[in-house]
Parts: sequence; structure tokens; C-alpha cells
Amino acid sequence: MDGSTDGPVGGHPDEPADHGPDTSRSNHPTNHPDSNPATNAGSPGSHRDGTAGGPGAFHHAQPLALAWHWLQIQRPDRALDELSRVHGDLAVTRDAFLIRSAALYELERYPEACATAETGLGQVGPDPALLGVFGSALRSLGRYEEAERALLDGLAVDPTDVRLLCLYARLCLDVGQVDKAERLVELAASHDPREEMVTRLRGLVAYARGRDREALAHGREALAADPDDIDNRALFGLLAAGRGDVDGAHRSFRVAAASDPGNAELVEVAREARVAAHPLLVPLRPLSRFGPMQVWIAAVALMFGLRALGQDVLGLTVALVWLVYCVYSWVAPPLVRRLVRHR
Repeated sequence: MDGSTDGPVGGHPDEPADHGPDTSRSNHPTNHPDSNPATNAGSPGSHRDGTAGGPGAFHHAQPLALAWHWLQIQRPDRALDELSRVHGDLAVTRDAFLIRSAALYELERYPEACATAETGLGQVGPDPALLGVFGSALRSLGRYEEAERALLDGLAVDPTDVRLLCLYARLCLDVGQVDKAERLVELAASHDPREEMVTRLRGLVAYARGRDREALAHGREALAADPDDIDNRALFGLLAAGRGDVDGAHRSFRVAAASDPGNAELVEVAREARVAAHPLLVPLRPLSRFGPMQVWIAAVALMFGLRALGQDVLGLTVALVWLVYCVYSWVAPPLVRRLVRHR
């Protein structure tokens, strides 16, 4: 695909990636650069970046303005409370459907978010922001082909919509199409290189390819642009963990989880990061930094090397230390996990 956005995602979520990266990296529970596709699209009734135009004079609709405010500060529950006070024609405007579907998406009520966005699309016709929420909710439900159709419908309305391009790239990462995701991200960057979603997705693409140093650089850039953003914190935590920076990952996941305590997956990841950062597991950090296989090869090479040099006693000592280390690596993590969870 030479800069175009047409063509199927693949229809097979389990198909291999284009260049064979570890695609399990792209399915990490904290990878949510699109966690609120509506707030990424500009305020309802606006035309910021040409992505969110639609019916409704938003500045005249105080209840919707208040609901949008709550959504922007990551209080989707309060946004829904405000929407419950909206009645009459205002309740069936594009803006109301957008805020309601985005709030439901943020609360991980994906079937309801799909239904609301679909109803809104039936009422107001193709709208890039609504289609972005619809596609994101479908993706979260694993309905990849339908999600792709929704995002392509949005891009048919506005082919330069940076956020829709990023949402489509995220979908491609989910099904392992890393090459296509990278092209979509670069196409989005050509329209707006300063968009935060572009930076985050560049980090995820680099991570999916195993380019951890580059991924971490993008993560730092996104975090510097907005240190309070939950997605940036979670992304940096993910990338730091990939580089073996256990303490950095723990700090980022802890802040992200504290900012979004309703996100069960994020809270669980933060808890696991806390376990990994425990002082009792410091001896095991080489395993996360270099990988178990590399550490095992190094240990075996050292033992055989010492025997080859005639240092049998020293070689036996290293073998015994390695045996103790292996036992410790099996026993310590579950004990520390139990200790942390009971605090």
C-alpha cells in the first residue's frame, strides 16, 4: 500500500505479521493510544483539524458542553450523568451520540458504545468522529473486519483525518500487519507530525518490530509532550518494561493506574510491575533485561569455560550458584506476588 488506506486488514486476526515481529507485543493490555477516540477528534460541533464537524451549535448546548468537559477530564461516568439530563431534540443530535458512545467506550462498555454510535450514524449519516468511536469499539470486541469497514467509511469522508489514520494503524497492529500500520502512521504524520497519537503509535510500531531503543525514545517524547496523559504513562511503562527498566515501568504504570483506577487491566499491570520492582526480585532483573535464554547461555558458557581452563572447583561453584539462582527464580516471584497482594 503506497500511502493509501484501502485494502483489508486481513480478515484473520491471527495471521502473521508482515516482517515477523513478536506481535504479542502489540496486544498488550496497556496499549491504548486510542482510549478515547472521541476526545481525540476535537470537541463536538467543532471543526478542529477538519475531523469533528457535524450538526449542533455546541456553544449553545450547555448540558452537552458540561458532558464534554467531564469526558475530556476522563470522567465518563459524570459525562453520562449530564447526558441523562438532556432531553428532546438535543438528545438525538450528533454531539449527544458522540459524547454518549465515547463515554461508554471509556467505561469499557463496548457493546453499548457500538450500539450508540451505530444509532447516531443512522440518525446523522457518516461522521468521522462517530465512525472513529464505532470502529474502536468494534476493535475492542475483536470484530476486526467490521472495525476496518467503519474506519474506512470515516476516511472516505475525510482521507486526511489524522486520528482515523492512527486508529486504523492501531487496528493493523492488533492483527499483526506492522508494515501497513507503519505506513498509515507515516501518512498521518505527513498531515500532522505533532499529533500525540502519531508519536505514541510510532513507539508501538517500533516496539512491535523489536526496536526497543527507538520505541523508548518515542515513549519519552510522548511523555514529555503531556506527562499527565494516562496513555502516555502506560505506553512509557510498556516500553520501559521491554527494555528491562523495571523501576521506570513501575513508576509509569503506578501513576497511570492511580489516574484511572477503574481500568482493571491497567491496575493489574501496575500491580505486576510493583511485584517486578520489589527488592527481593532485584537478582532476577538480568532475566527481564537480557532474556532467560541469553542468561542461561552465558551461565553455561561460563561453567564450560572454567572447566576447559582446568578450574574444576570454581566451575562447580558457579554451577551450584546457578542451580540456586534457578530455584530462586522459580520460588521468589510467586512469594513476592502473594506478599504484595496481601498488603
